[in-house]
Amino acid sequence: MTLQRWGLRPKYRNLLLGLIFISPWLIGFIVFTIYPLISSLYYSLHRYDLLRPPVFLGLDNYITFFTDKSHTPVVVYNTLYYVVLSAPLGVVSAFLLAGLLNTQIKGRSVFRAIFFFPAIVPAIVTAQIWRFLLNVQYGAVNGALQGLGLSTIPFLSNPDLSKPSLILIHMWAQGNAMLIFLATLQDVPRSLYEAATVDGANGWHKFRYITIPMCSPVILFNLIMAFIGGFQNFTLPWLISGGTGGPNQSTEFYSIHLYRRAFQNLHMGYASAMAWILFVVIVAFTVILFRSSGRWVYYGGAAE
Repeated sequence: MTLQRWGLRPKYRNLLLGLIFISPWLIGFIVFTIYPLISSLYYSLHRYDLLRPPVFLGLDNYITFFTDKSHTPVVVYNTLYYVVLSAPLGVVSAFLLAGLLNTQIKGRSVFRAIFFFPAIVPAIVTAQIWRFLLNVQYGAVNGALQGLGLSTIPFLSNPDLSKPSLILIHMWAQGNAMLIFLATLQDVPRSLYEAATVDGANGWHKFRYITIPMCSPVILFNLIMAFIGGFQNFTLPWLISGGTGGPNQSTEFYSIHLYRRAFQNLHMGYASAMAWILFVVIVAFTVILFRSSGRWVYYGGAAE
């Protein structure tokens, strides 16, 4: 039986056809996104360990998180430290790399491939490479320092240096953001630079008053994505620390602590509450960035 035989109006028939065509995606979205979202909100109000039926606790899981003085302050500090520094520094490094690779240099395609390569390397490979490079005893970086007559630096074994080391690795693996910036830079009208040259502008003036404003919408996008990714940072610090969150809990980030509570301690209700707190924090940071963007983001040459 065709849809015409049902006596549906054309607009409803087209709507039904569209829903049929996207039904696989809709089913997947409901099963793998909407249902887990609702379930996590439900379990965040309960004590649940996968083995016994959930017990309603109300807001106790949320209250416990904010009053837990043994773990929450450390986890929040580590996460905010990483996010506040890694997000802008990663965007800056990607933007500067894109600017350099947008110039007329020999072997430009080769350099673009080299700087993009870290973005496609699996996280386990990245972790192993940097654990080798930064190792105190046999690492290449400390070996070079010893060769210069300098003392070794415990990058990953010193609590004061572990987070800066992770930020350094984050800045190194900015291939995706660099590629987006590179595409944006190539769309900047050359006539703007030519006009600025006629007016006597130097390289810094062109970068400050043309390049940055014209790329500011993409800077905002990459900054938002960097903040979201920073709050959810899990894989690299987990692999670098061997799942310990060390040294001395210096890499015990929010996502790692959430994972530990959920799948090691089976505190599923508490972990669900942590997930919703993280969701609210990410939304709040995103809203703040959007609200502040009117002061520095330019669309079509005019500030919004």
